Amino acid sequence: MRLEWLEDILAVAETGSFSEAAERRHLTQSAFSRRIRHIEDYAGVELFDRGRKPVQLRPTTEAQREEIGRLAQGLRQLVSDLRRGERQSGNRIVIACQHALTAEPTPALVKSFQARNAAAFVRLRSANLDECFGLLLSRQADVGIVYRVPGTAHPVAAGYVETLVLGEDRLIPVRAPDAQGEALAYVAYPREVFLGGVMETLILPRLSELAVPKVETALTLAALEFAEEGVGVAWVPASLAASRIAEGRLTDLSGRLPEVALEITAVRLHGAAGPVAAALWAHLETNPH
Repeated sequence: MRLEWLEDILAVAETGSFSEAAERRHLTQSAFSRRIRHIEDYAGVELFDRGRKPVQLRPTTEAQREEIGRLAQGLRQLVSDLRRGERQSGNRIVIACQHALTAEPTPALVKSFQARNAAAFVRLRSANLDECFGLLLSRQADVGIVYRVPGTAHPVAAGYVETLVLGEDRLIPVRAPDAQGEALAYVAYPREVFLGGVMETLILPRLSELAVPKVETALTLAALEFAEEGVGVAWVPASLAASRIAEGRLTDLSGRLPEVALEITAVRLHGAAGPVAAALWAHLETNPH
């Protein structure tokens, strides 16, 4: 059953007149009548009671009127989605973004890119570091936005990827201003995630042996919440904690406890890229964040 046929049936049902329905459907009455007959021939049943004025649906058709309307709406939405998808596909880019960078600075980066490329459609996939590189290597993402410690290499050989340094950040210790309890209670990250590795190699060896993990999470936003609730000290990117520190909801302890410098980088595979991906890379080269 075609969408236009469903809309023809609904037009007659709503107007009670073949002539008014034909006008609504932008057809001559004769052309509209032929199409109604064709629909009935296709269905093998008469859909309308033509002996009554205004024209009414036959009981079997009336019983399906709500379903006809639902199907018509569903097909309209499907057509709209397909058309939008076709428009977007040629202007689509996928960014694999490390979890900690999805809130800052990636939204501003996307906004500035789309300000110059209004037709671009960006899909952001939030993942841990290894997953971001997995998406790149499997060509499920065009560009990765990830952290690295200055002087270290990404976990993929440089021969496979090229890297841009977009900006700098710091992994800093924060906690609630009125936090009570053990001075060195802290929020831990799993060893297999990027920040967990940074903590294990660059933070924990510089802490007292009395430092005690109180909770573990892979999400920096969750670590922020735990710190604000007074569970313990959390090491989080300074860019992510800045507003809470400014509002007095968190205290920056980087003068008393160790911190680690971070680089914000964009990464892509070597080789040909689509026009939108190339435009994004050019934008990042000229507009680092």
